[in-house]
Amino acid sequence: MSEPLADVERQPDAMAAMAVEGGEVMTYSFGTGDEVLFLVNGGPGLPCDYLRDGHSHLADKGWRVVTWDQLGTGRSDRPGDTALWTIERYAREMEQVRNGLGLGQVHVLGQSWGGFLAIEHALTFPDGIKSLTLSNTVADVPHLLTEQNRLRTALGSETVNMMLRREAEGSTDHPEYAAALDILSWRHVHRLEALPAPFKRSMDNIEMAIYGHMWGASEFQCTGNLKDWNRLDDLGRIEAPALIVVGEHDELTPSCSMRMHQHMPTSEIHVIANAAHMTSYEQPDAYFPILEGFLTRHGG
Repeated sequence: MSEPLADVERQPDAMAAMAVEGGEVMTYSFGTGDEVLFLVNGGPGLPCDYLRDGHSHLADKGWRVVTWDQLGTGRSDRPGDTALWTIERYAREMEQVRNGLGLGQVHVLGQSWGGFLAIEHALTFPDGIKSLTLSNTVADVPHLLTEQNRLRTALGSETVNMMLRREAEGSTDHPEYAAALDILSWRHVHRLEALPAPFKRSMDNIEMAIYGHMWGASEFQCTGNLKDWNRLDDLGRIEAPALIVVGEHDELTPSCSMRMHQHMPTSEIHVIANAAHMTSYEQPDAYFPILEGFLTRHGG
């Protein structure tokens, strides 16, 4: 198992609050390069710390690295209106941040749920995208759910039956269910002995109301409004060059990534060995050369 990246919080060169549909969000910017890497973090409901801090060092390579706390998270406003928690509104929010900061065309990097959002944004606002990196993500949630059920089967039939029973009863807070989730998380979410500080901050400050409304009670139980989200057949409309990165043991599996790749003529795909869902932290020596090489080739 790889060691986590150094737990050093780099301070942004600029922070600005910005009005979006539903409230104000906090934005963060590192570096002054002409080419913008626009980060879209996972969740939903997570503050951006883990993705922001994990990629901020790319400002030293000449990139302007920009991200924001999605509405309802981190330093952004936290309205309680559940009508705001849709992928379509978050795609509009992403465009409002891009326009509000005057970023022009950007290189988008979406990780996990951030990849869902990046795809939705690219299909809705294609003129704003120069390149698209899809890290540990999918374009077809129904297929993902079949893959996650396949991952569960490795726990054995007795444990799978217990999980299904607990989910049906609504007793997923039981210790035996939590123990099964712990095993799945160690296998497929991250394979780190210690959580990097930015990742821990994001996880400690998750807004579970958003996560539950859009996804569900846990990573391996989707009951929210994303459960039927599927943009696979629309991926061919994305003309920007695309990089797809996935961990060998990712909960959002290599099968999901391959399906995206097969539907995106402009894409390349990399499966990173000995990594799960937090690939950039688990295998940084493999991940960042791939990312930087792609960005350099398409840096305009």
